[in-house]
Amino acid sequence: MTSALPFDDFRNLLATLPAADGNAEATVREVFAKADKPEGSLGRIEDIAAWLAAWTGRARTSVNRPLVAIFAGNHGVARHNVSPRPVSATAKAVEMCAAGGAAINQVCLAFDLGLKAFDLALHIPTGDITTEAALDERGCVATMAFGMEAIAGGSDLLCLGDLGVGNSTVAAALFTALFGGKGADWVGPGSGADGAMMARKAEAVDAALAFHGSHLKDPLEALARVGGREFAAIVGAILAARTQRIPVLIDGFAATAAAAVLYKANPASLDHCLLASLSAEPAHRRAAELLGMKPLLDLGVSHGEGVGAALAAGLVKAAAQTASGMALALK
Repeated sequence: MTSALPFDDFRNLLATLPAADGNAEATVREVFAKADKPEGSLGRIEDIAAWLAAWTGRARTSVNRPLVAIFAGNHGVARHNVSPRPVSATAKAVEMCAAGGAAINQVCLAFDLGLKAFDLALHIPTGDITTEAALDERGCVATMAFGMEAIAGGSDLLCLGDLGVGNSTVAAALFTALFGGKGADWVGPGSGADGAMMARKAEAVDAALAFHGSHLKDPLEALARVGGREFAAIVGAILAARTQRIPVLIDGFAATAAAAVLYKANPASLDHCLLASLSAEPAHRRAAELLGMKPLLDLGVSHGEGVGAALAAGLVKAAAQTASGMALALK
């Protein structure tokens, strides 16, 4: 990043996003139209294959290097007793991923997906958003840039997930800042909060919005002030994928909140993304509707770790194989 103002380079990226490959998309849709089957009989499988072609630029669709990237962060707002889990649970979850024993490891094995888990300074929680910014702008930009490196090894499908005790409260704060309302409109049970805890979550969100006030009008500034490291990294990863024409699957309430930051900055910035699944958070469905995203799966999965995105990746791989196999059969 070389600009005098921290967010300028990202604003420039958002203003110059590459477009989809309409020819590749049309070719895939033509394959389905010519196939000996009822029109539209494969439903969203046809749309998924066409989307994949549009963003990879390959009419012969395939998924050869899928990657699940999980970003883990800790939050100062957790001190307000907004989660039934201790902050130490974030690091333990990352360690479980590294050891191969987490749910996400098993789904990745089932669908032959690569997996990376990123520990984003878990020993240093972000600022308590009720009384200070989560990150300063330069720290936020640095974390976004770090997230962009998730695809450095190459990928043709990026699946994004998150880990972070207290991050459903942070996600609710971001959604409130971006779309309006009060904390009670956006908070949910997260990892098992009871009614009293959800009330504390709502109070924390309202306190954060009151403290940061007009500074939240700009989506990127909202990300720095009431977001967190995993949110910033996911924003960076989504943007990097767009510049490299890599399709993205977004999973979970927190990752969707990160995506919403980009949507508010430029609604076209999520055209290369699909929402993998809906979590059990009540506000997630509302958020998806506001973003114009229809989930591929609705299995009630709220586990985190990108499990929903990994499950949806299996569906995307099947859609790619279906389109490619049918194309060969038509020759």
